[in-house]
Amino acid sequence: MTMIQNFAKSESGAVTVDWVVLTAALVGLGLAVMAVVSGGVENLSNDIGQSLANANPETDPFSTNYTFTGTGDQTISATAPTASTD
Repeated sequence: MTMIQNFAKSESGAVTVDWVVLTAALVGLGLAVMAVVSGGVENLSNDIGQSLANANPETDPFSTNYTFTGTGDQTISATAPTASTD
C-alpha cells in the first residue's frame, strides 16, 4: 500500500508533462505559420523563376520592368536601371 501512496505523491513526471505540452504547442504554432506563409512564398518563387526564364543575358537583362504579384492586393513593381550607352 505504501508503494501506491508514494506513487500518488510523486511529482517527478509533472515537469515532463509540462515540456510535452509546451513542445506540442510550439509544433502546432510552427505548422500554422507554415500554412499561412507557404502560399506567398510559392507565388514569389514562381514569379522569380519566370523572370529568370525570360531573362536573356546576351542582350540587356536590365532593360525591362518586372512586376511581382503577391497574394491579395499586394503588388511590387521594380524598375531596373538602364544600361549606359557611353
